[in-house]
Amino acid sequence: MDPKLRPARGATSNHTPTRFSLPERLAEGDWLDAREEIDGAPPPLRTTVTVEEPRTIITRNRSPDIKFDRSINAYRGCEHGCIYCFARPTHAYHDLSPGIDFESKLFAKPNAAELLRAELGKRGYVPAPIAMGTNTDPYQPIERDWRITRDCIAVLAETGHPLLITTKSDRILRDLDLLAPMAARHLVAVMLSVTTLDPKIAMTLEPRAPRPVKRIAAIKALAEAGVPVTVSLAPVVPAITDHEMEHILEAAAEAGAQHASYILVRLPHEVAPLFRGWLDAHFPDRAAKVMGIIRAMRGGRDNDPQFHSRMRAQGPWADLLRTRFGIACKRYGLNQRVWAPLRTDLFRAPAGRQGELF
Repeated sequence: MDPKLRPARGATSNHTPTRFSLPERLAEGDWLDAREEIDGAPPPLRTTVTVEEPRTIITRNRSPDIKFDRSINAYRGCEHGCIYCFARPTHAYHDLSPGIDFESKLFAKPNAAELLRAELGKRGYVPAPIAMGTNTDPYQPIERDWRITRDCIAVLAETGHPLLITTKSDRILRDLDLLAPMAARHLVAVMLSVTTLDPKIAMTLEPRAPRPVKRIAAIKALAEAGVPVTVSLAPVVPAITDHEMEHILEAAAEAGAQHASYILVRLPHEVAPLFRGWLDAHFPDRAAKVMGIIRAMRGGRDNDPQFHSRMRAQGPWADLLRTRFGIACKRYGLNQRVWAPLRTDLFRAPAGRQGELF
């Protein structure tokens, strides 16, 4: 590993984008700026958290290839630092870099639960599963202290509202006291992401996410608590992690997962150059091969932005992955049953301030 790379950070650069007519520059605090080095390496980079006070917390989604129509994102940016994260470009809206800024300059929404209660109580609200973890991980490290995700789950549990959670953190187990009773009422399902079982790859691919062994253990604990859990191989990185597909599915099935899914790595906007920089730094011997396979599965481009096809790949490599995935799922008993749909008929709008007086 290059000693000048930031330890425990995924991105290797911190350039701001030019998509919004902003002048290209090195973002403030970039590790390439003048600095004092420690033993030839850059000093530790501290994570900062800025309080954000939005007016609403439920985000509506109209994408035709996504199965939910609403979501909650308690945080912007994610300290896990996954180099492949498709949410990185959202930091550009703040004139911050999708690189190191995305994983070190975070935003938190401490009034999320209060906003959620108000929105669920609006006249005419129709319940449908709310997704958490669709943009940044709801159980990233700062959740330990901020507890915004837990506060939102408590509101959903209280009102009998269905919930979908996607995470790559075993920190979700902290909230089993809320999730297990919700699962017993068919109100929650969890998707836990396991990208690799190799700790060395995980250290650079997703440097501040929990170790793979801890995620497999979390699948086991969730399953034993009666929480429906799906293992997600998201993303599959060709020539880096694709050879692990069968091993991950086997480990997850043994832990108690009943369903599985996968997505080929996506490289929208600034993610593509960041990913290329990561390849050059950590896998220079196969960087060209990796990008060649990705382009072969994305119609000759680094990324396919089109609805439906963006979630699926094309060509012989993609066909091979689909075949391997199908055979492995059948071998390990995954995706052999249909989940009971999450219930919406148990929803009861939260009492307003006036109602709480009686």
